[in-house]
Amino acid sequence: MRKTKVLLVMAMTAMAGMIQSMACTSMIVGKKASADGSVMCTYNIDTWGGFHKMYHFEAGIHPAGAMRKIYDRDYRTCHGQIPEASVTYRVNGNINEWQVAIAETTFEGRDELVDDSGIIDYGSLMDLGLQRSRTAREAIEVMTRLAEKYGFCSAGETFTVCDPDEAWILEMTGCGPRSKSVAWIAVRVPDDAVLVHANQSRIRRVDLTDTAHVKISKNCISFARKKGYFKGADSEFSFCDA
Repeated sequence: MRKTKVLLVMAMTAMAGMIQSMACTSMIVGKKASADGSVMCTYNIDTWGGFHKMYHFEAGIHPAGAMRKIYDRDYRTCHGQIPEASVTYRVNGNINEWQVAIAETTFEGRDELVDDSGIIDYGSLMDLGLQRSRTAREAIEVMTRLAEKYGFCSAGETFTVCDPDEAWILEMTGCGPRSKSVAWIAVRVPDDAVLVHANQSRIRRVDLTDTAHVKISKNCISFARKKGYFKGADSEFSFCDA
Protein backbone atom coordinates (compact mmCIF):
# COMPACT_ATOMS: atom_id res chain seq x y z
CA MET A 1 0.00 0.00 0.00
CA ARG A 2 2.84 2.36 0.86
CA LYS A 3 4.47 1.69 -2.53
CA THR A 4 1.17 2.40 -4.29
CA LYS A 5 0.84 5.75 -2.54
CA VAL A 6 4.40 6.71 -3.44
CA LEU A 7 3.84 5.80 -7.10
CA LEU A 8 0.57 7.76 -7.13
CA VAL A 9 2.27 10.85 -5.72
CA MET A 10 5.07 10.51 -8.29
CA ALA A 11 2.54 10.22 -11.12
CA MET A 12 0.58 13.24 -9.92
CA THR A 13 3.78 15.25 -9.60
CA ALA A 14 4.81 14.31 -13.13
CA MET A 15 1.40 15.31 -14.49
CA ALA A 16 1.54 18.62 -12.64
CA GLY A 17 4.94 19.29 -14.14
CA MET A 18 3.49 18.91 -17.63
CA ILE A 19 1.20 21.86 -17.06
CA GLN A 20 3.25 25.02 -17.29
CA SER A 21 1.55 27.53 -15.06
CA MET A 22 3.17 30.77 -13.98
CA ALA A 23 1.55 30.50 -10.57
CA CYS A 24 2.89 31.29 -7.12
CA THR A 25 1.94 30.40 -3.56
CA SER A 26 2.85 32.33 -0.42
CA MET A 27 2.26 31.46 3.22
CA ILE A 28 2.45 33.76 6.23
CA VAL A 29 2.69 32.64 9.87
CA GLY A 30 2.20 35.22 12.62
CA LYS A 31 4.60 35.29 15.58
CA LYS A 32 2.00 33.88 18.00
CA ALA A 33 1.16 31.08 15.57
CA SER A 34 4.73 29.79 15.29
CA ALA A 35 6.43 27.52 17.83
CA ASP A 36 9.39 29.83 18.43
CA GLY A 37 7.64 33.20 18.14
CA SER A 38 9.04 34.01 14.70
CA VAL A 39 7.17 35.69 11.89
CA MET A 40 7.48 33.39 8.87
CA CYS A 41 6.71 33.69 5.18
CA THR A 42 7.25 31.54 2.10
CA TYR A 43 7.44 32.23 -1.64
CA ASN A 44 7.01 29.36 -4.09
CA ILE A 45 6.88 29.56 -7.89
CA ASP A 46 4.57 26.70 -8.87
CA THR A 47 5.90 25.86 -12.30
CA TRP A 48 8.60 23.58 -13.65
CA GLY A 49 9.86 26.40 -15.89
CA GLY A 50 10.03 29.12 -13.25
CA PHE A 51 13.54 29.14 -11.84
CA HIS A 52 13.65 32.09 -9.48
CA LYS A 53 16.84 34.14 -9.43
CA MET A 54 18.23 35.29 -6.08
CA TYR A 55 19.16 38.88 -6.87
CA HIS A 56 21.80 40.53 -4.71
CA PHE A 57 22.13 44.24 -4.00
CA GLU A 58 24.89 45.68 -1.84
CA ALA A 59 24.11 48.44 0.64
CA GLY A 60 25.06 51.87 -0.59
CA ILE A 61 25.25 55.60 0.02
CA HIS A 62 24.34 57.48 -3.13
CA PRO A 63 25.08 61.07 -4.19
CA ALA A 64 22.37 63.61 -4.83
CA GLY A 65 21.07 63.30 -8.36
CA ALA A 66 21.89 59.59 -8.72
CA MET A 67 19.36 57.66 -10.80
CA ARG A 68 18.16 54.06 -10.60
CA LYS A 69 17.28 52.19 -13.81
CA ILE A 70 14.19 49.99 -13.57
CA TYR A 71 14.54 46.60 -15.24
CA ASP A 72 11.55 44.30 -15.64
CA ARG A 73 11.84 41.23 -13.37
CA ASP A 74 10.62 38.78 -16.01
CA TYR A 75 11.87 40.24 -19.29
CA ARG A 76 14.87 42.34 -18.15
CA THR A 77 13.84 45.23 -20.37
CA CYS A 78 14.45 48.74 -19.04
CA HIS A 79 11.23 50.64 -18.31
CA GLY A 80 12.97 53.88 -17.39
CA GLN A 81 14.66 55.35 -14.34
CA ILE A 82 13.80 57.01 -11.05
CA PRO A 83 15.86 58.97 -8.50
CA GLU A 84 17.96 56.72 -6.28
CA ALA A 85 17.49 56.86 -2.51
CA SER A 86 20.32 58.46 -0.56
CA VAL A 87 20.80 55.22 1.43
CA THR A 88 19.97 51.67 0.32
CA TYR A 89 20.21 48.42 2.29
CA ARG A 90 21.77 45.08 1.45
CA VAL A 91 19.40 42.58 -0.17
CA ASN A 92 19.83 38.85 -0.75
CA GLY A 93 16.97 37.34 -2.70
CA ASN A 94 13.73 38.36 -0.99
CA ILE A 95 15.10 39.55 2.36
CA ASN A 96 17.24 42.50 3.40
CA GLU A 97 19.73 43.17 6.17
CA TRP A 98 16.93 44.33 8.51
CA GLN A 99 15.05 41.04 7.99
CA VAL A 100 12.33 42.67 5.95
CA ALA A 101 11.03 40.02 3.53
CA ILE A 102 8.76 40.50 0.52
CA ALA A 103 7.04 37.83 -1.61
CA GLU A 104 4.11 37.88 -4.04
CA THR A 105 1.44 36.05 -5.98
CA THR A 106 -0.31 37.45 -9.05
CA PHE A 107 -4.10 37.60 -8.97
CA GLU A 108 -4.23 39.29 -12.41
CA GLY A 109 -7.39 41.30 -11.76
CA ARG A 110 -9.24 43.11 -14.52
CA ASP A 111 -7.48 43.19 -17.89
CA GLU A 112 -8.59 46.76 -18.58
CA LEU A 113 -6.73 48.04 -15.52
CA VAL A 114 -3.22 47.08 -16.61
CA ASP A 115 -1.19 50.26 -17.16
CA ASP A 116 1.54 49.71 -19.74
CA SER A 117 2.75 53.29 -19.28
CA GLY A 118 3.87 52.61 -15.72
CA ILE A 119 7.60 52.40 -15.04
CA ILE A 120 7.66 49.96 -12.13
CA ASP A 121 6.81 46.25 -12.45
CA TYR A 122 6.06 43.91 -9.54
CA GLY A 123 9.62 42.56 -9.23
CA SER A 124 11.24 45.99 -9.27
CA LEU A 125 8.74 47.17 -6.68
CA MET A 126 9.77 44.31 -4.39
CA ASP A 127 13.47 45.09 -4.85
CA LEU A 128 12.92 48.79 -4.18
CA GLY A 129 10.89 48.03 -1.06
CA LEU A 130 13.68 45.82 0.29
CA GLN A 131 16.45 48.26 -0.56
CA ARG A 132 14.75 51.24 1.04
CA SER A 133 13.02 49.88 4.16
CA ARG A 134 13.86 48.79 7.70
CA THR A 135 10.35 47.60 8.64
CA ALA A 136 7.35 46.06 6.91
CA ARG A 137 5.32 49.22 7.43
CA GLU A 138 8.05 51.32 5.87
CA ALA A 139 8.22 48.91 2.91
CA ILE A 140 4.49 49.33 2.28
CA GLU A 141 4.88 53.10 2.41
CA VAL A 142 7.83 52.99 0.00
CA MET A 143 6.15 50.59 -2.44
CA THR A 144 2.82 52.40 -2.59
CA ARG A 145 4.42 55.84 -2.86
CA LEU A 146 6.65 54.76 -5.75
CA ALA A 147 3.79 53.02 -7.58
CA GLU A 148 1.57 56.07 -7.19
CA LYS A 149 4.28 58.39 -8.51
CA TYR A 150 5.75 56.36 -11.38
CA GLY A 151 2.97 53.93 -12.28
CA PHE A 152 2.65 50.16 -11.92
CA CYS A 153 2.89 48.19 -15.17
CA SER A 154 2.13 44.68 -13.88
CA ALA A 155 -1.20 42.91 -13.46
CA GLY A 156 -2.90 42.75 -10.06
CA GLU A 157 -0.59 41.58 -7.26
CA THR A 158 -0.79 40.39 -3.68
CA PHE A 159 2.47 41.14 -1.86
CA THR A 160 3.58 39.49 1.38
CA VAL A 161 5.49 42.05 3.47
CA CYS A 162 7.07 40.87 6.74
CA ASP A 163 9.63 41.84 9.36
CA PRO A 164 10.61 40.15 12.66
CA ASP A 165 7.62 41.70 14.45
CA GLU A 166 4.67 41.69 12.04
CA ALA A 167 3.31 40.61 8.67
CA TRP A 168 1.12 42.38 6.12
CA ILE A 169 -0.45 41.69 2.76
CA LEU A 170 -0.57 44.48 0.21
CA GLU A 171 -2.86 44.20 -2.82
CA MET A 172 -2.39 46.49 -5.80
CA THR A 173 -3.72 47.02 -9.30
CA GLY A 174 -3.23 49.63 -11.98
CA CYS A 175 -6.03 52.01 -12.94
CA GLY A 176 -5.93 51.51 -16.70
CA PRO A 177 -3.77 52.35 -19.73
CA ARG A 178 -1.78 55.60 -19.53
CA SER A 179 -3.17 56.33 -16.06
CA LYS A 180 0.11 56.06 -14.13
CA SER A 181 -2.14 55.47 -11.15
CA VAL A 182 -2.76 52.57 -8.78
CA ALA A 183 -5.43 51.42 -6.36
CA TRP A 184 -4.22 49.47 -3.34
CA ILE A 185 -5.06 48.21 0.13
CA ALA A 186 -2.87 46.72 2.87
CA VAL A 187 -3.96 44.70 5.91
CA ARG A 188 -1.90 43.50 8.86
CA VAL A 189 -2.04 39.75 9.40
CA PRO A 190 -3.03 38.97 13.04
CA ASP A 191 -0.16 37.62 15.15
CA ASP A 192 -2.06 34.40 15.90
CA ALA A 193 -3.03 33.73 12.27
CA VAL A 194 -1.76 31.72 9.32
CA LEU A 195 -2.54 33.05 5.84
CA VAL A 196 -2.06 31.45 2.43
CA HIS A 197 -2.53 33.29 -0.85
CA ALA A 198 -2.15 31.67 -4.25
CA ASN A 199 -3.02 33.87 -7.23
CA GLN A 200 -6.31 35.11 -5.82
CA SER A 201 -7.04 38.40 -4.11
CA ARG A 202 -7.51 37.87 -0.37
CA ILE A 203 -8.65 41.21 1.07
CA ARG A 204 -12.43 41.48 1.40
CA ARG A 205 -14.39 43.61 3.88
CA VAL A 206 -12.19 45.08 6.59
CA ASP A 207 -12.56 47.80 9.21
CA LEU A 208 -11.31 50.85 7.33
CA THR A 209 -11.38 52.90 10.54
CA ASP A 210 -8.68 50.66 12.05
CA THR A 211 -5.84 52.67 10.56
CA ALA A 212 -3.24 50.90 12.70
CA HIS A 213 -3.94 47.65 10.86
CA VAL A 214 -5.50 48.74 7.57
CA LYS A 215 -4.14 51.14 4.96
CA ILE A 216 -5.85 52.05 1.68
CA SER A 217 -5.13 54.41 -1.20
CA LYS A 218 -7.18 57.60 -1.27
CA ASN A 219 -8.60 56.72 -4.68
CA CYS A 220 -9.34 53.03 -4.11
CA ILE A 221 -13.05 53.11 -3.29
CA SER A 222 -13.90 56.16 -5.40
CA PHE A 223 -12.16 54.61 -8.42
CA ALA A 224 -14.11 51.36 -7.97
CA ARG A 225 -17.35 53.35 -7.85
CA LYS A 226 -16.41 55.40 -10.91
CA LYS A 227 -15.73 52.24 -12.93
CA GLY A 228 -18.95 50.60 -11.75
CA TYR A 229 -17.13 47.83 -9.87
CA PHE A 230 -18.65 48.74 -6.50
CA LYS A 231 -21.83 50.26 -5.14
CA GLY A 232 -22.48 50.70 -1.47
CA ALA A 233 -21.12 52.26 1.69
CA ASP A 234 -17.39 52.47 2.30
CA SER A 235 -17.77 49.96 5.14
CA GLU A 236 -19.05 47.37 2.64
CA PHE A 237 -16.10 47.69 0.27
CA SER A 238 -14.32 44.47 -0.72
CA PHE A 239 -11.13 44.90 -2.75
CA CYS A 240 -11.31 41.26 -3.83
CA ASP A 241 -14.87 41.47 -5.13
CA ALA A 242 -14.34 44.84 -6.84
